[in-house]
Amino acid sequence: MATVRESLRRRLVGLASLRAVSAPRPAQGRACRHRDGRGRGLGLWPLLEGERPAGDAIPGHFLPNLADLSFLLFVSPLQNIVPTQVKIRLIDMLSEAGLPVVEATSFVSPKWVPQMSDNAEVLQGIQKFPGINYPVLTPNFKGYQAAVAAGAKEVSVFGAASELFTKKNTNCSIDESLQRCDEVLQAARAAGIPVRGYVSCVLGCPYEGKISPAKVAEVAKKMYSMGCYEISLGDTIGVGTPGIMKDMLSAVMHEVPVSALAVHCHDTYGQALANTLVALQMGVSVVDSSVAGLGGCPYAQGASGNLATEDLVYMLSGLGIHTGVNLQKLLEAGNFICQALNRKTSSKVAQATCKL
Repeated sequence: MATVRESLRRRLVGLASLRAVSAPRPAQGRACRHRDGRGRGLGLWPLLEGERPAGDAIPGHFLPNLADLSFLLFVSPLQNIVPTQVKIRLIDMLSEAGLPVVEATSFVSPKWVPQMSDNAEVLQGIQKFPGINYPVLTPNFKGYQAAVAAGAKEVSVFGAASELFTKKNTNCSIDESLQRCDEVLQAARAAGIPVRGYVSCVLGCPYEGKISPAKVAEVAKKMYSMGCYEISLGDTIGVGTPGIMKDMLSAVMHEVPVSALAVHCHDTYGQALANTLVALQMGVSVVDSSVAGLGGCPYAQGASGNLATEDLVYMLSGLGIHTGVNLQKLLEAGNFICQALNRKTSSKVAQATCKL
């Protein structure tokens, strides 16, 4: 696994779609250079005017100059039946918009998720843009084998901090779910394939309610120890608030390096951007999002879509963080898929742009 992690230091990684390197921000004080877990420079700057104090970054006072924006595509956003060629065209449009990572599809059982039965066709049908990675979701070893056979170069596994959610989602306990992850990780390690891990229900569960930060930290630590190069912490039903996000991240950061953490926020209660900003202030530099705010969860009734990529890019731009993403092309991709789905975009930026 050391070889895999070392190789990740030399490339942008991401989940289904977007991770961007920012240009240096004009200093409001003196910038301090740090290194993140993949060896890249991480610039930190004060949110308020003034000199940076000595020591490490202080949560709530600094933002990363390097932002990895992960764009989620088919894990949740396209739960509806969508023609294969529409999926392929959407991924190509996202690549054209400058998203260095696009999670292309999910190798789940077609019996349970028939929408993903064309996973191999999608992965093999998209244009492979130079410098862009196209990881896929693999819930178990069988899915991993199918993904590799279809040409996948990076995979993702998932678990949850809730026993009841895990039972509903994967029909097993948390421990059994982690055993499945470990089986994939061992095979991926032997093949030199990097693996990203997801932890669901980190800020709340539709069945158990509140989730202990300690439980989230426990699951995240186990997945990281197994060999996941990065752990994405998901507010699956979008009930979290900035305070809860801060408490959860504080607990997890005691067990997993912040450089190996990402956040994945749903916007059910309109808190996704606020929660993401808190994570950035605490040192997290990888954020998952979804074009047009598509998404949801079939096992979490009432959960809305992920944080809209358009809104995230707009906010980061306002903070002086250059993502390298062409917002206009991103908006066009969002409009394309919304027309295909016959639904309105959930992106506030897209809505506002249409009114201008």
